[in-house]
Amino acid sequence: MTIEVLKTDGTSSGRSVTLPDELFSIEPNDHALYMAVKYYMANQRQGTHKSKEKSEVSGSTRKLHRQKGTGGSRKGSIKNPLFRGGGRIFGPKPRDYSFRLNKKVRDLAYRSALTYKAKDQAVAVVEDFTLEQHKTRPYYAILTNLGVAGSRSILVVDQPDTHLLRASRNIEGHQVVRASQLNTYQILNCRKLLFTETALRQLAQRSASNSQPS
Repeated sequence: MTIEVLKTDGTSSGRSVTLPDELFSIEPNDHALYMAVKYYMANQRQGTHKSKEKSEVSGSTRKLHRQKGTGGSRKGSIKNPLFRGGGRIFGPKPRDYSFRLNKKVRDLAYRSALTYKAKDQAVAVVEDFTLEQHKTRPYYAILTNLGVAGSRSILVVDQPDTHLLRASRNIEGHQVVRASQLNTYQILNCRKLLFTETALRQLAQRSASNSQPS
């Protein structure tokens, strides 16, 4: 698939690049996408949830009243979960939600996500650029020229500089991501995917090296 390279003012540069078929033109695998997203979101969970059970609640251990003869039910502890202020029955405990996912499945999901974006024409390539200052307004003007301002978008670069990172961090819904750190969840969660020329070449080289037999 061939796509034109845009300038930062939104016009065509007169050049075009070819999107690697091994990244943008494969047969998508929906189950691999599901597993990759589940893998990412599970690894984001802290798992620090905790509630106190009967043995952990502070309170007296005195028996509330004698066992028989009161006409009421038996009550052994004020910490009983049935009483207000008592412990919780089968409450949550700290746990690790992360799990392992085969590297080939993650790679397949990554390429499937890029393929879906390419089919939806949600991929654009912009020529390499740098910012002279870390102001948000000039960078937002670039996003406006490229037609992605105000929507969830990602700019994939090879090596973000300080000015670019600082100028982009106040823009809601927009991210600047290094090519080596782009993941499947980020690709699926954005509406527009912007690549710089260098970042696209870096992805193509990494894909070619991974496809070589060991």
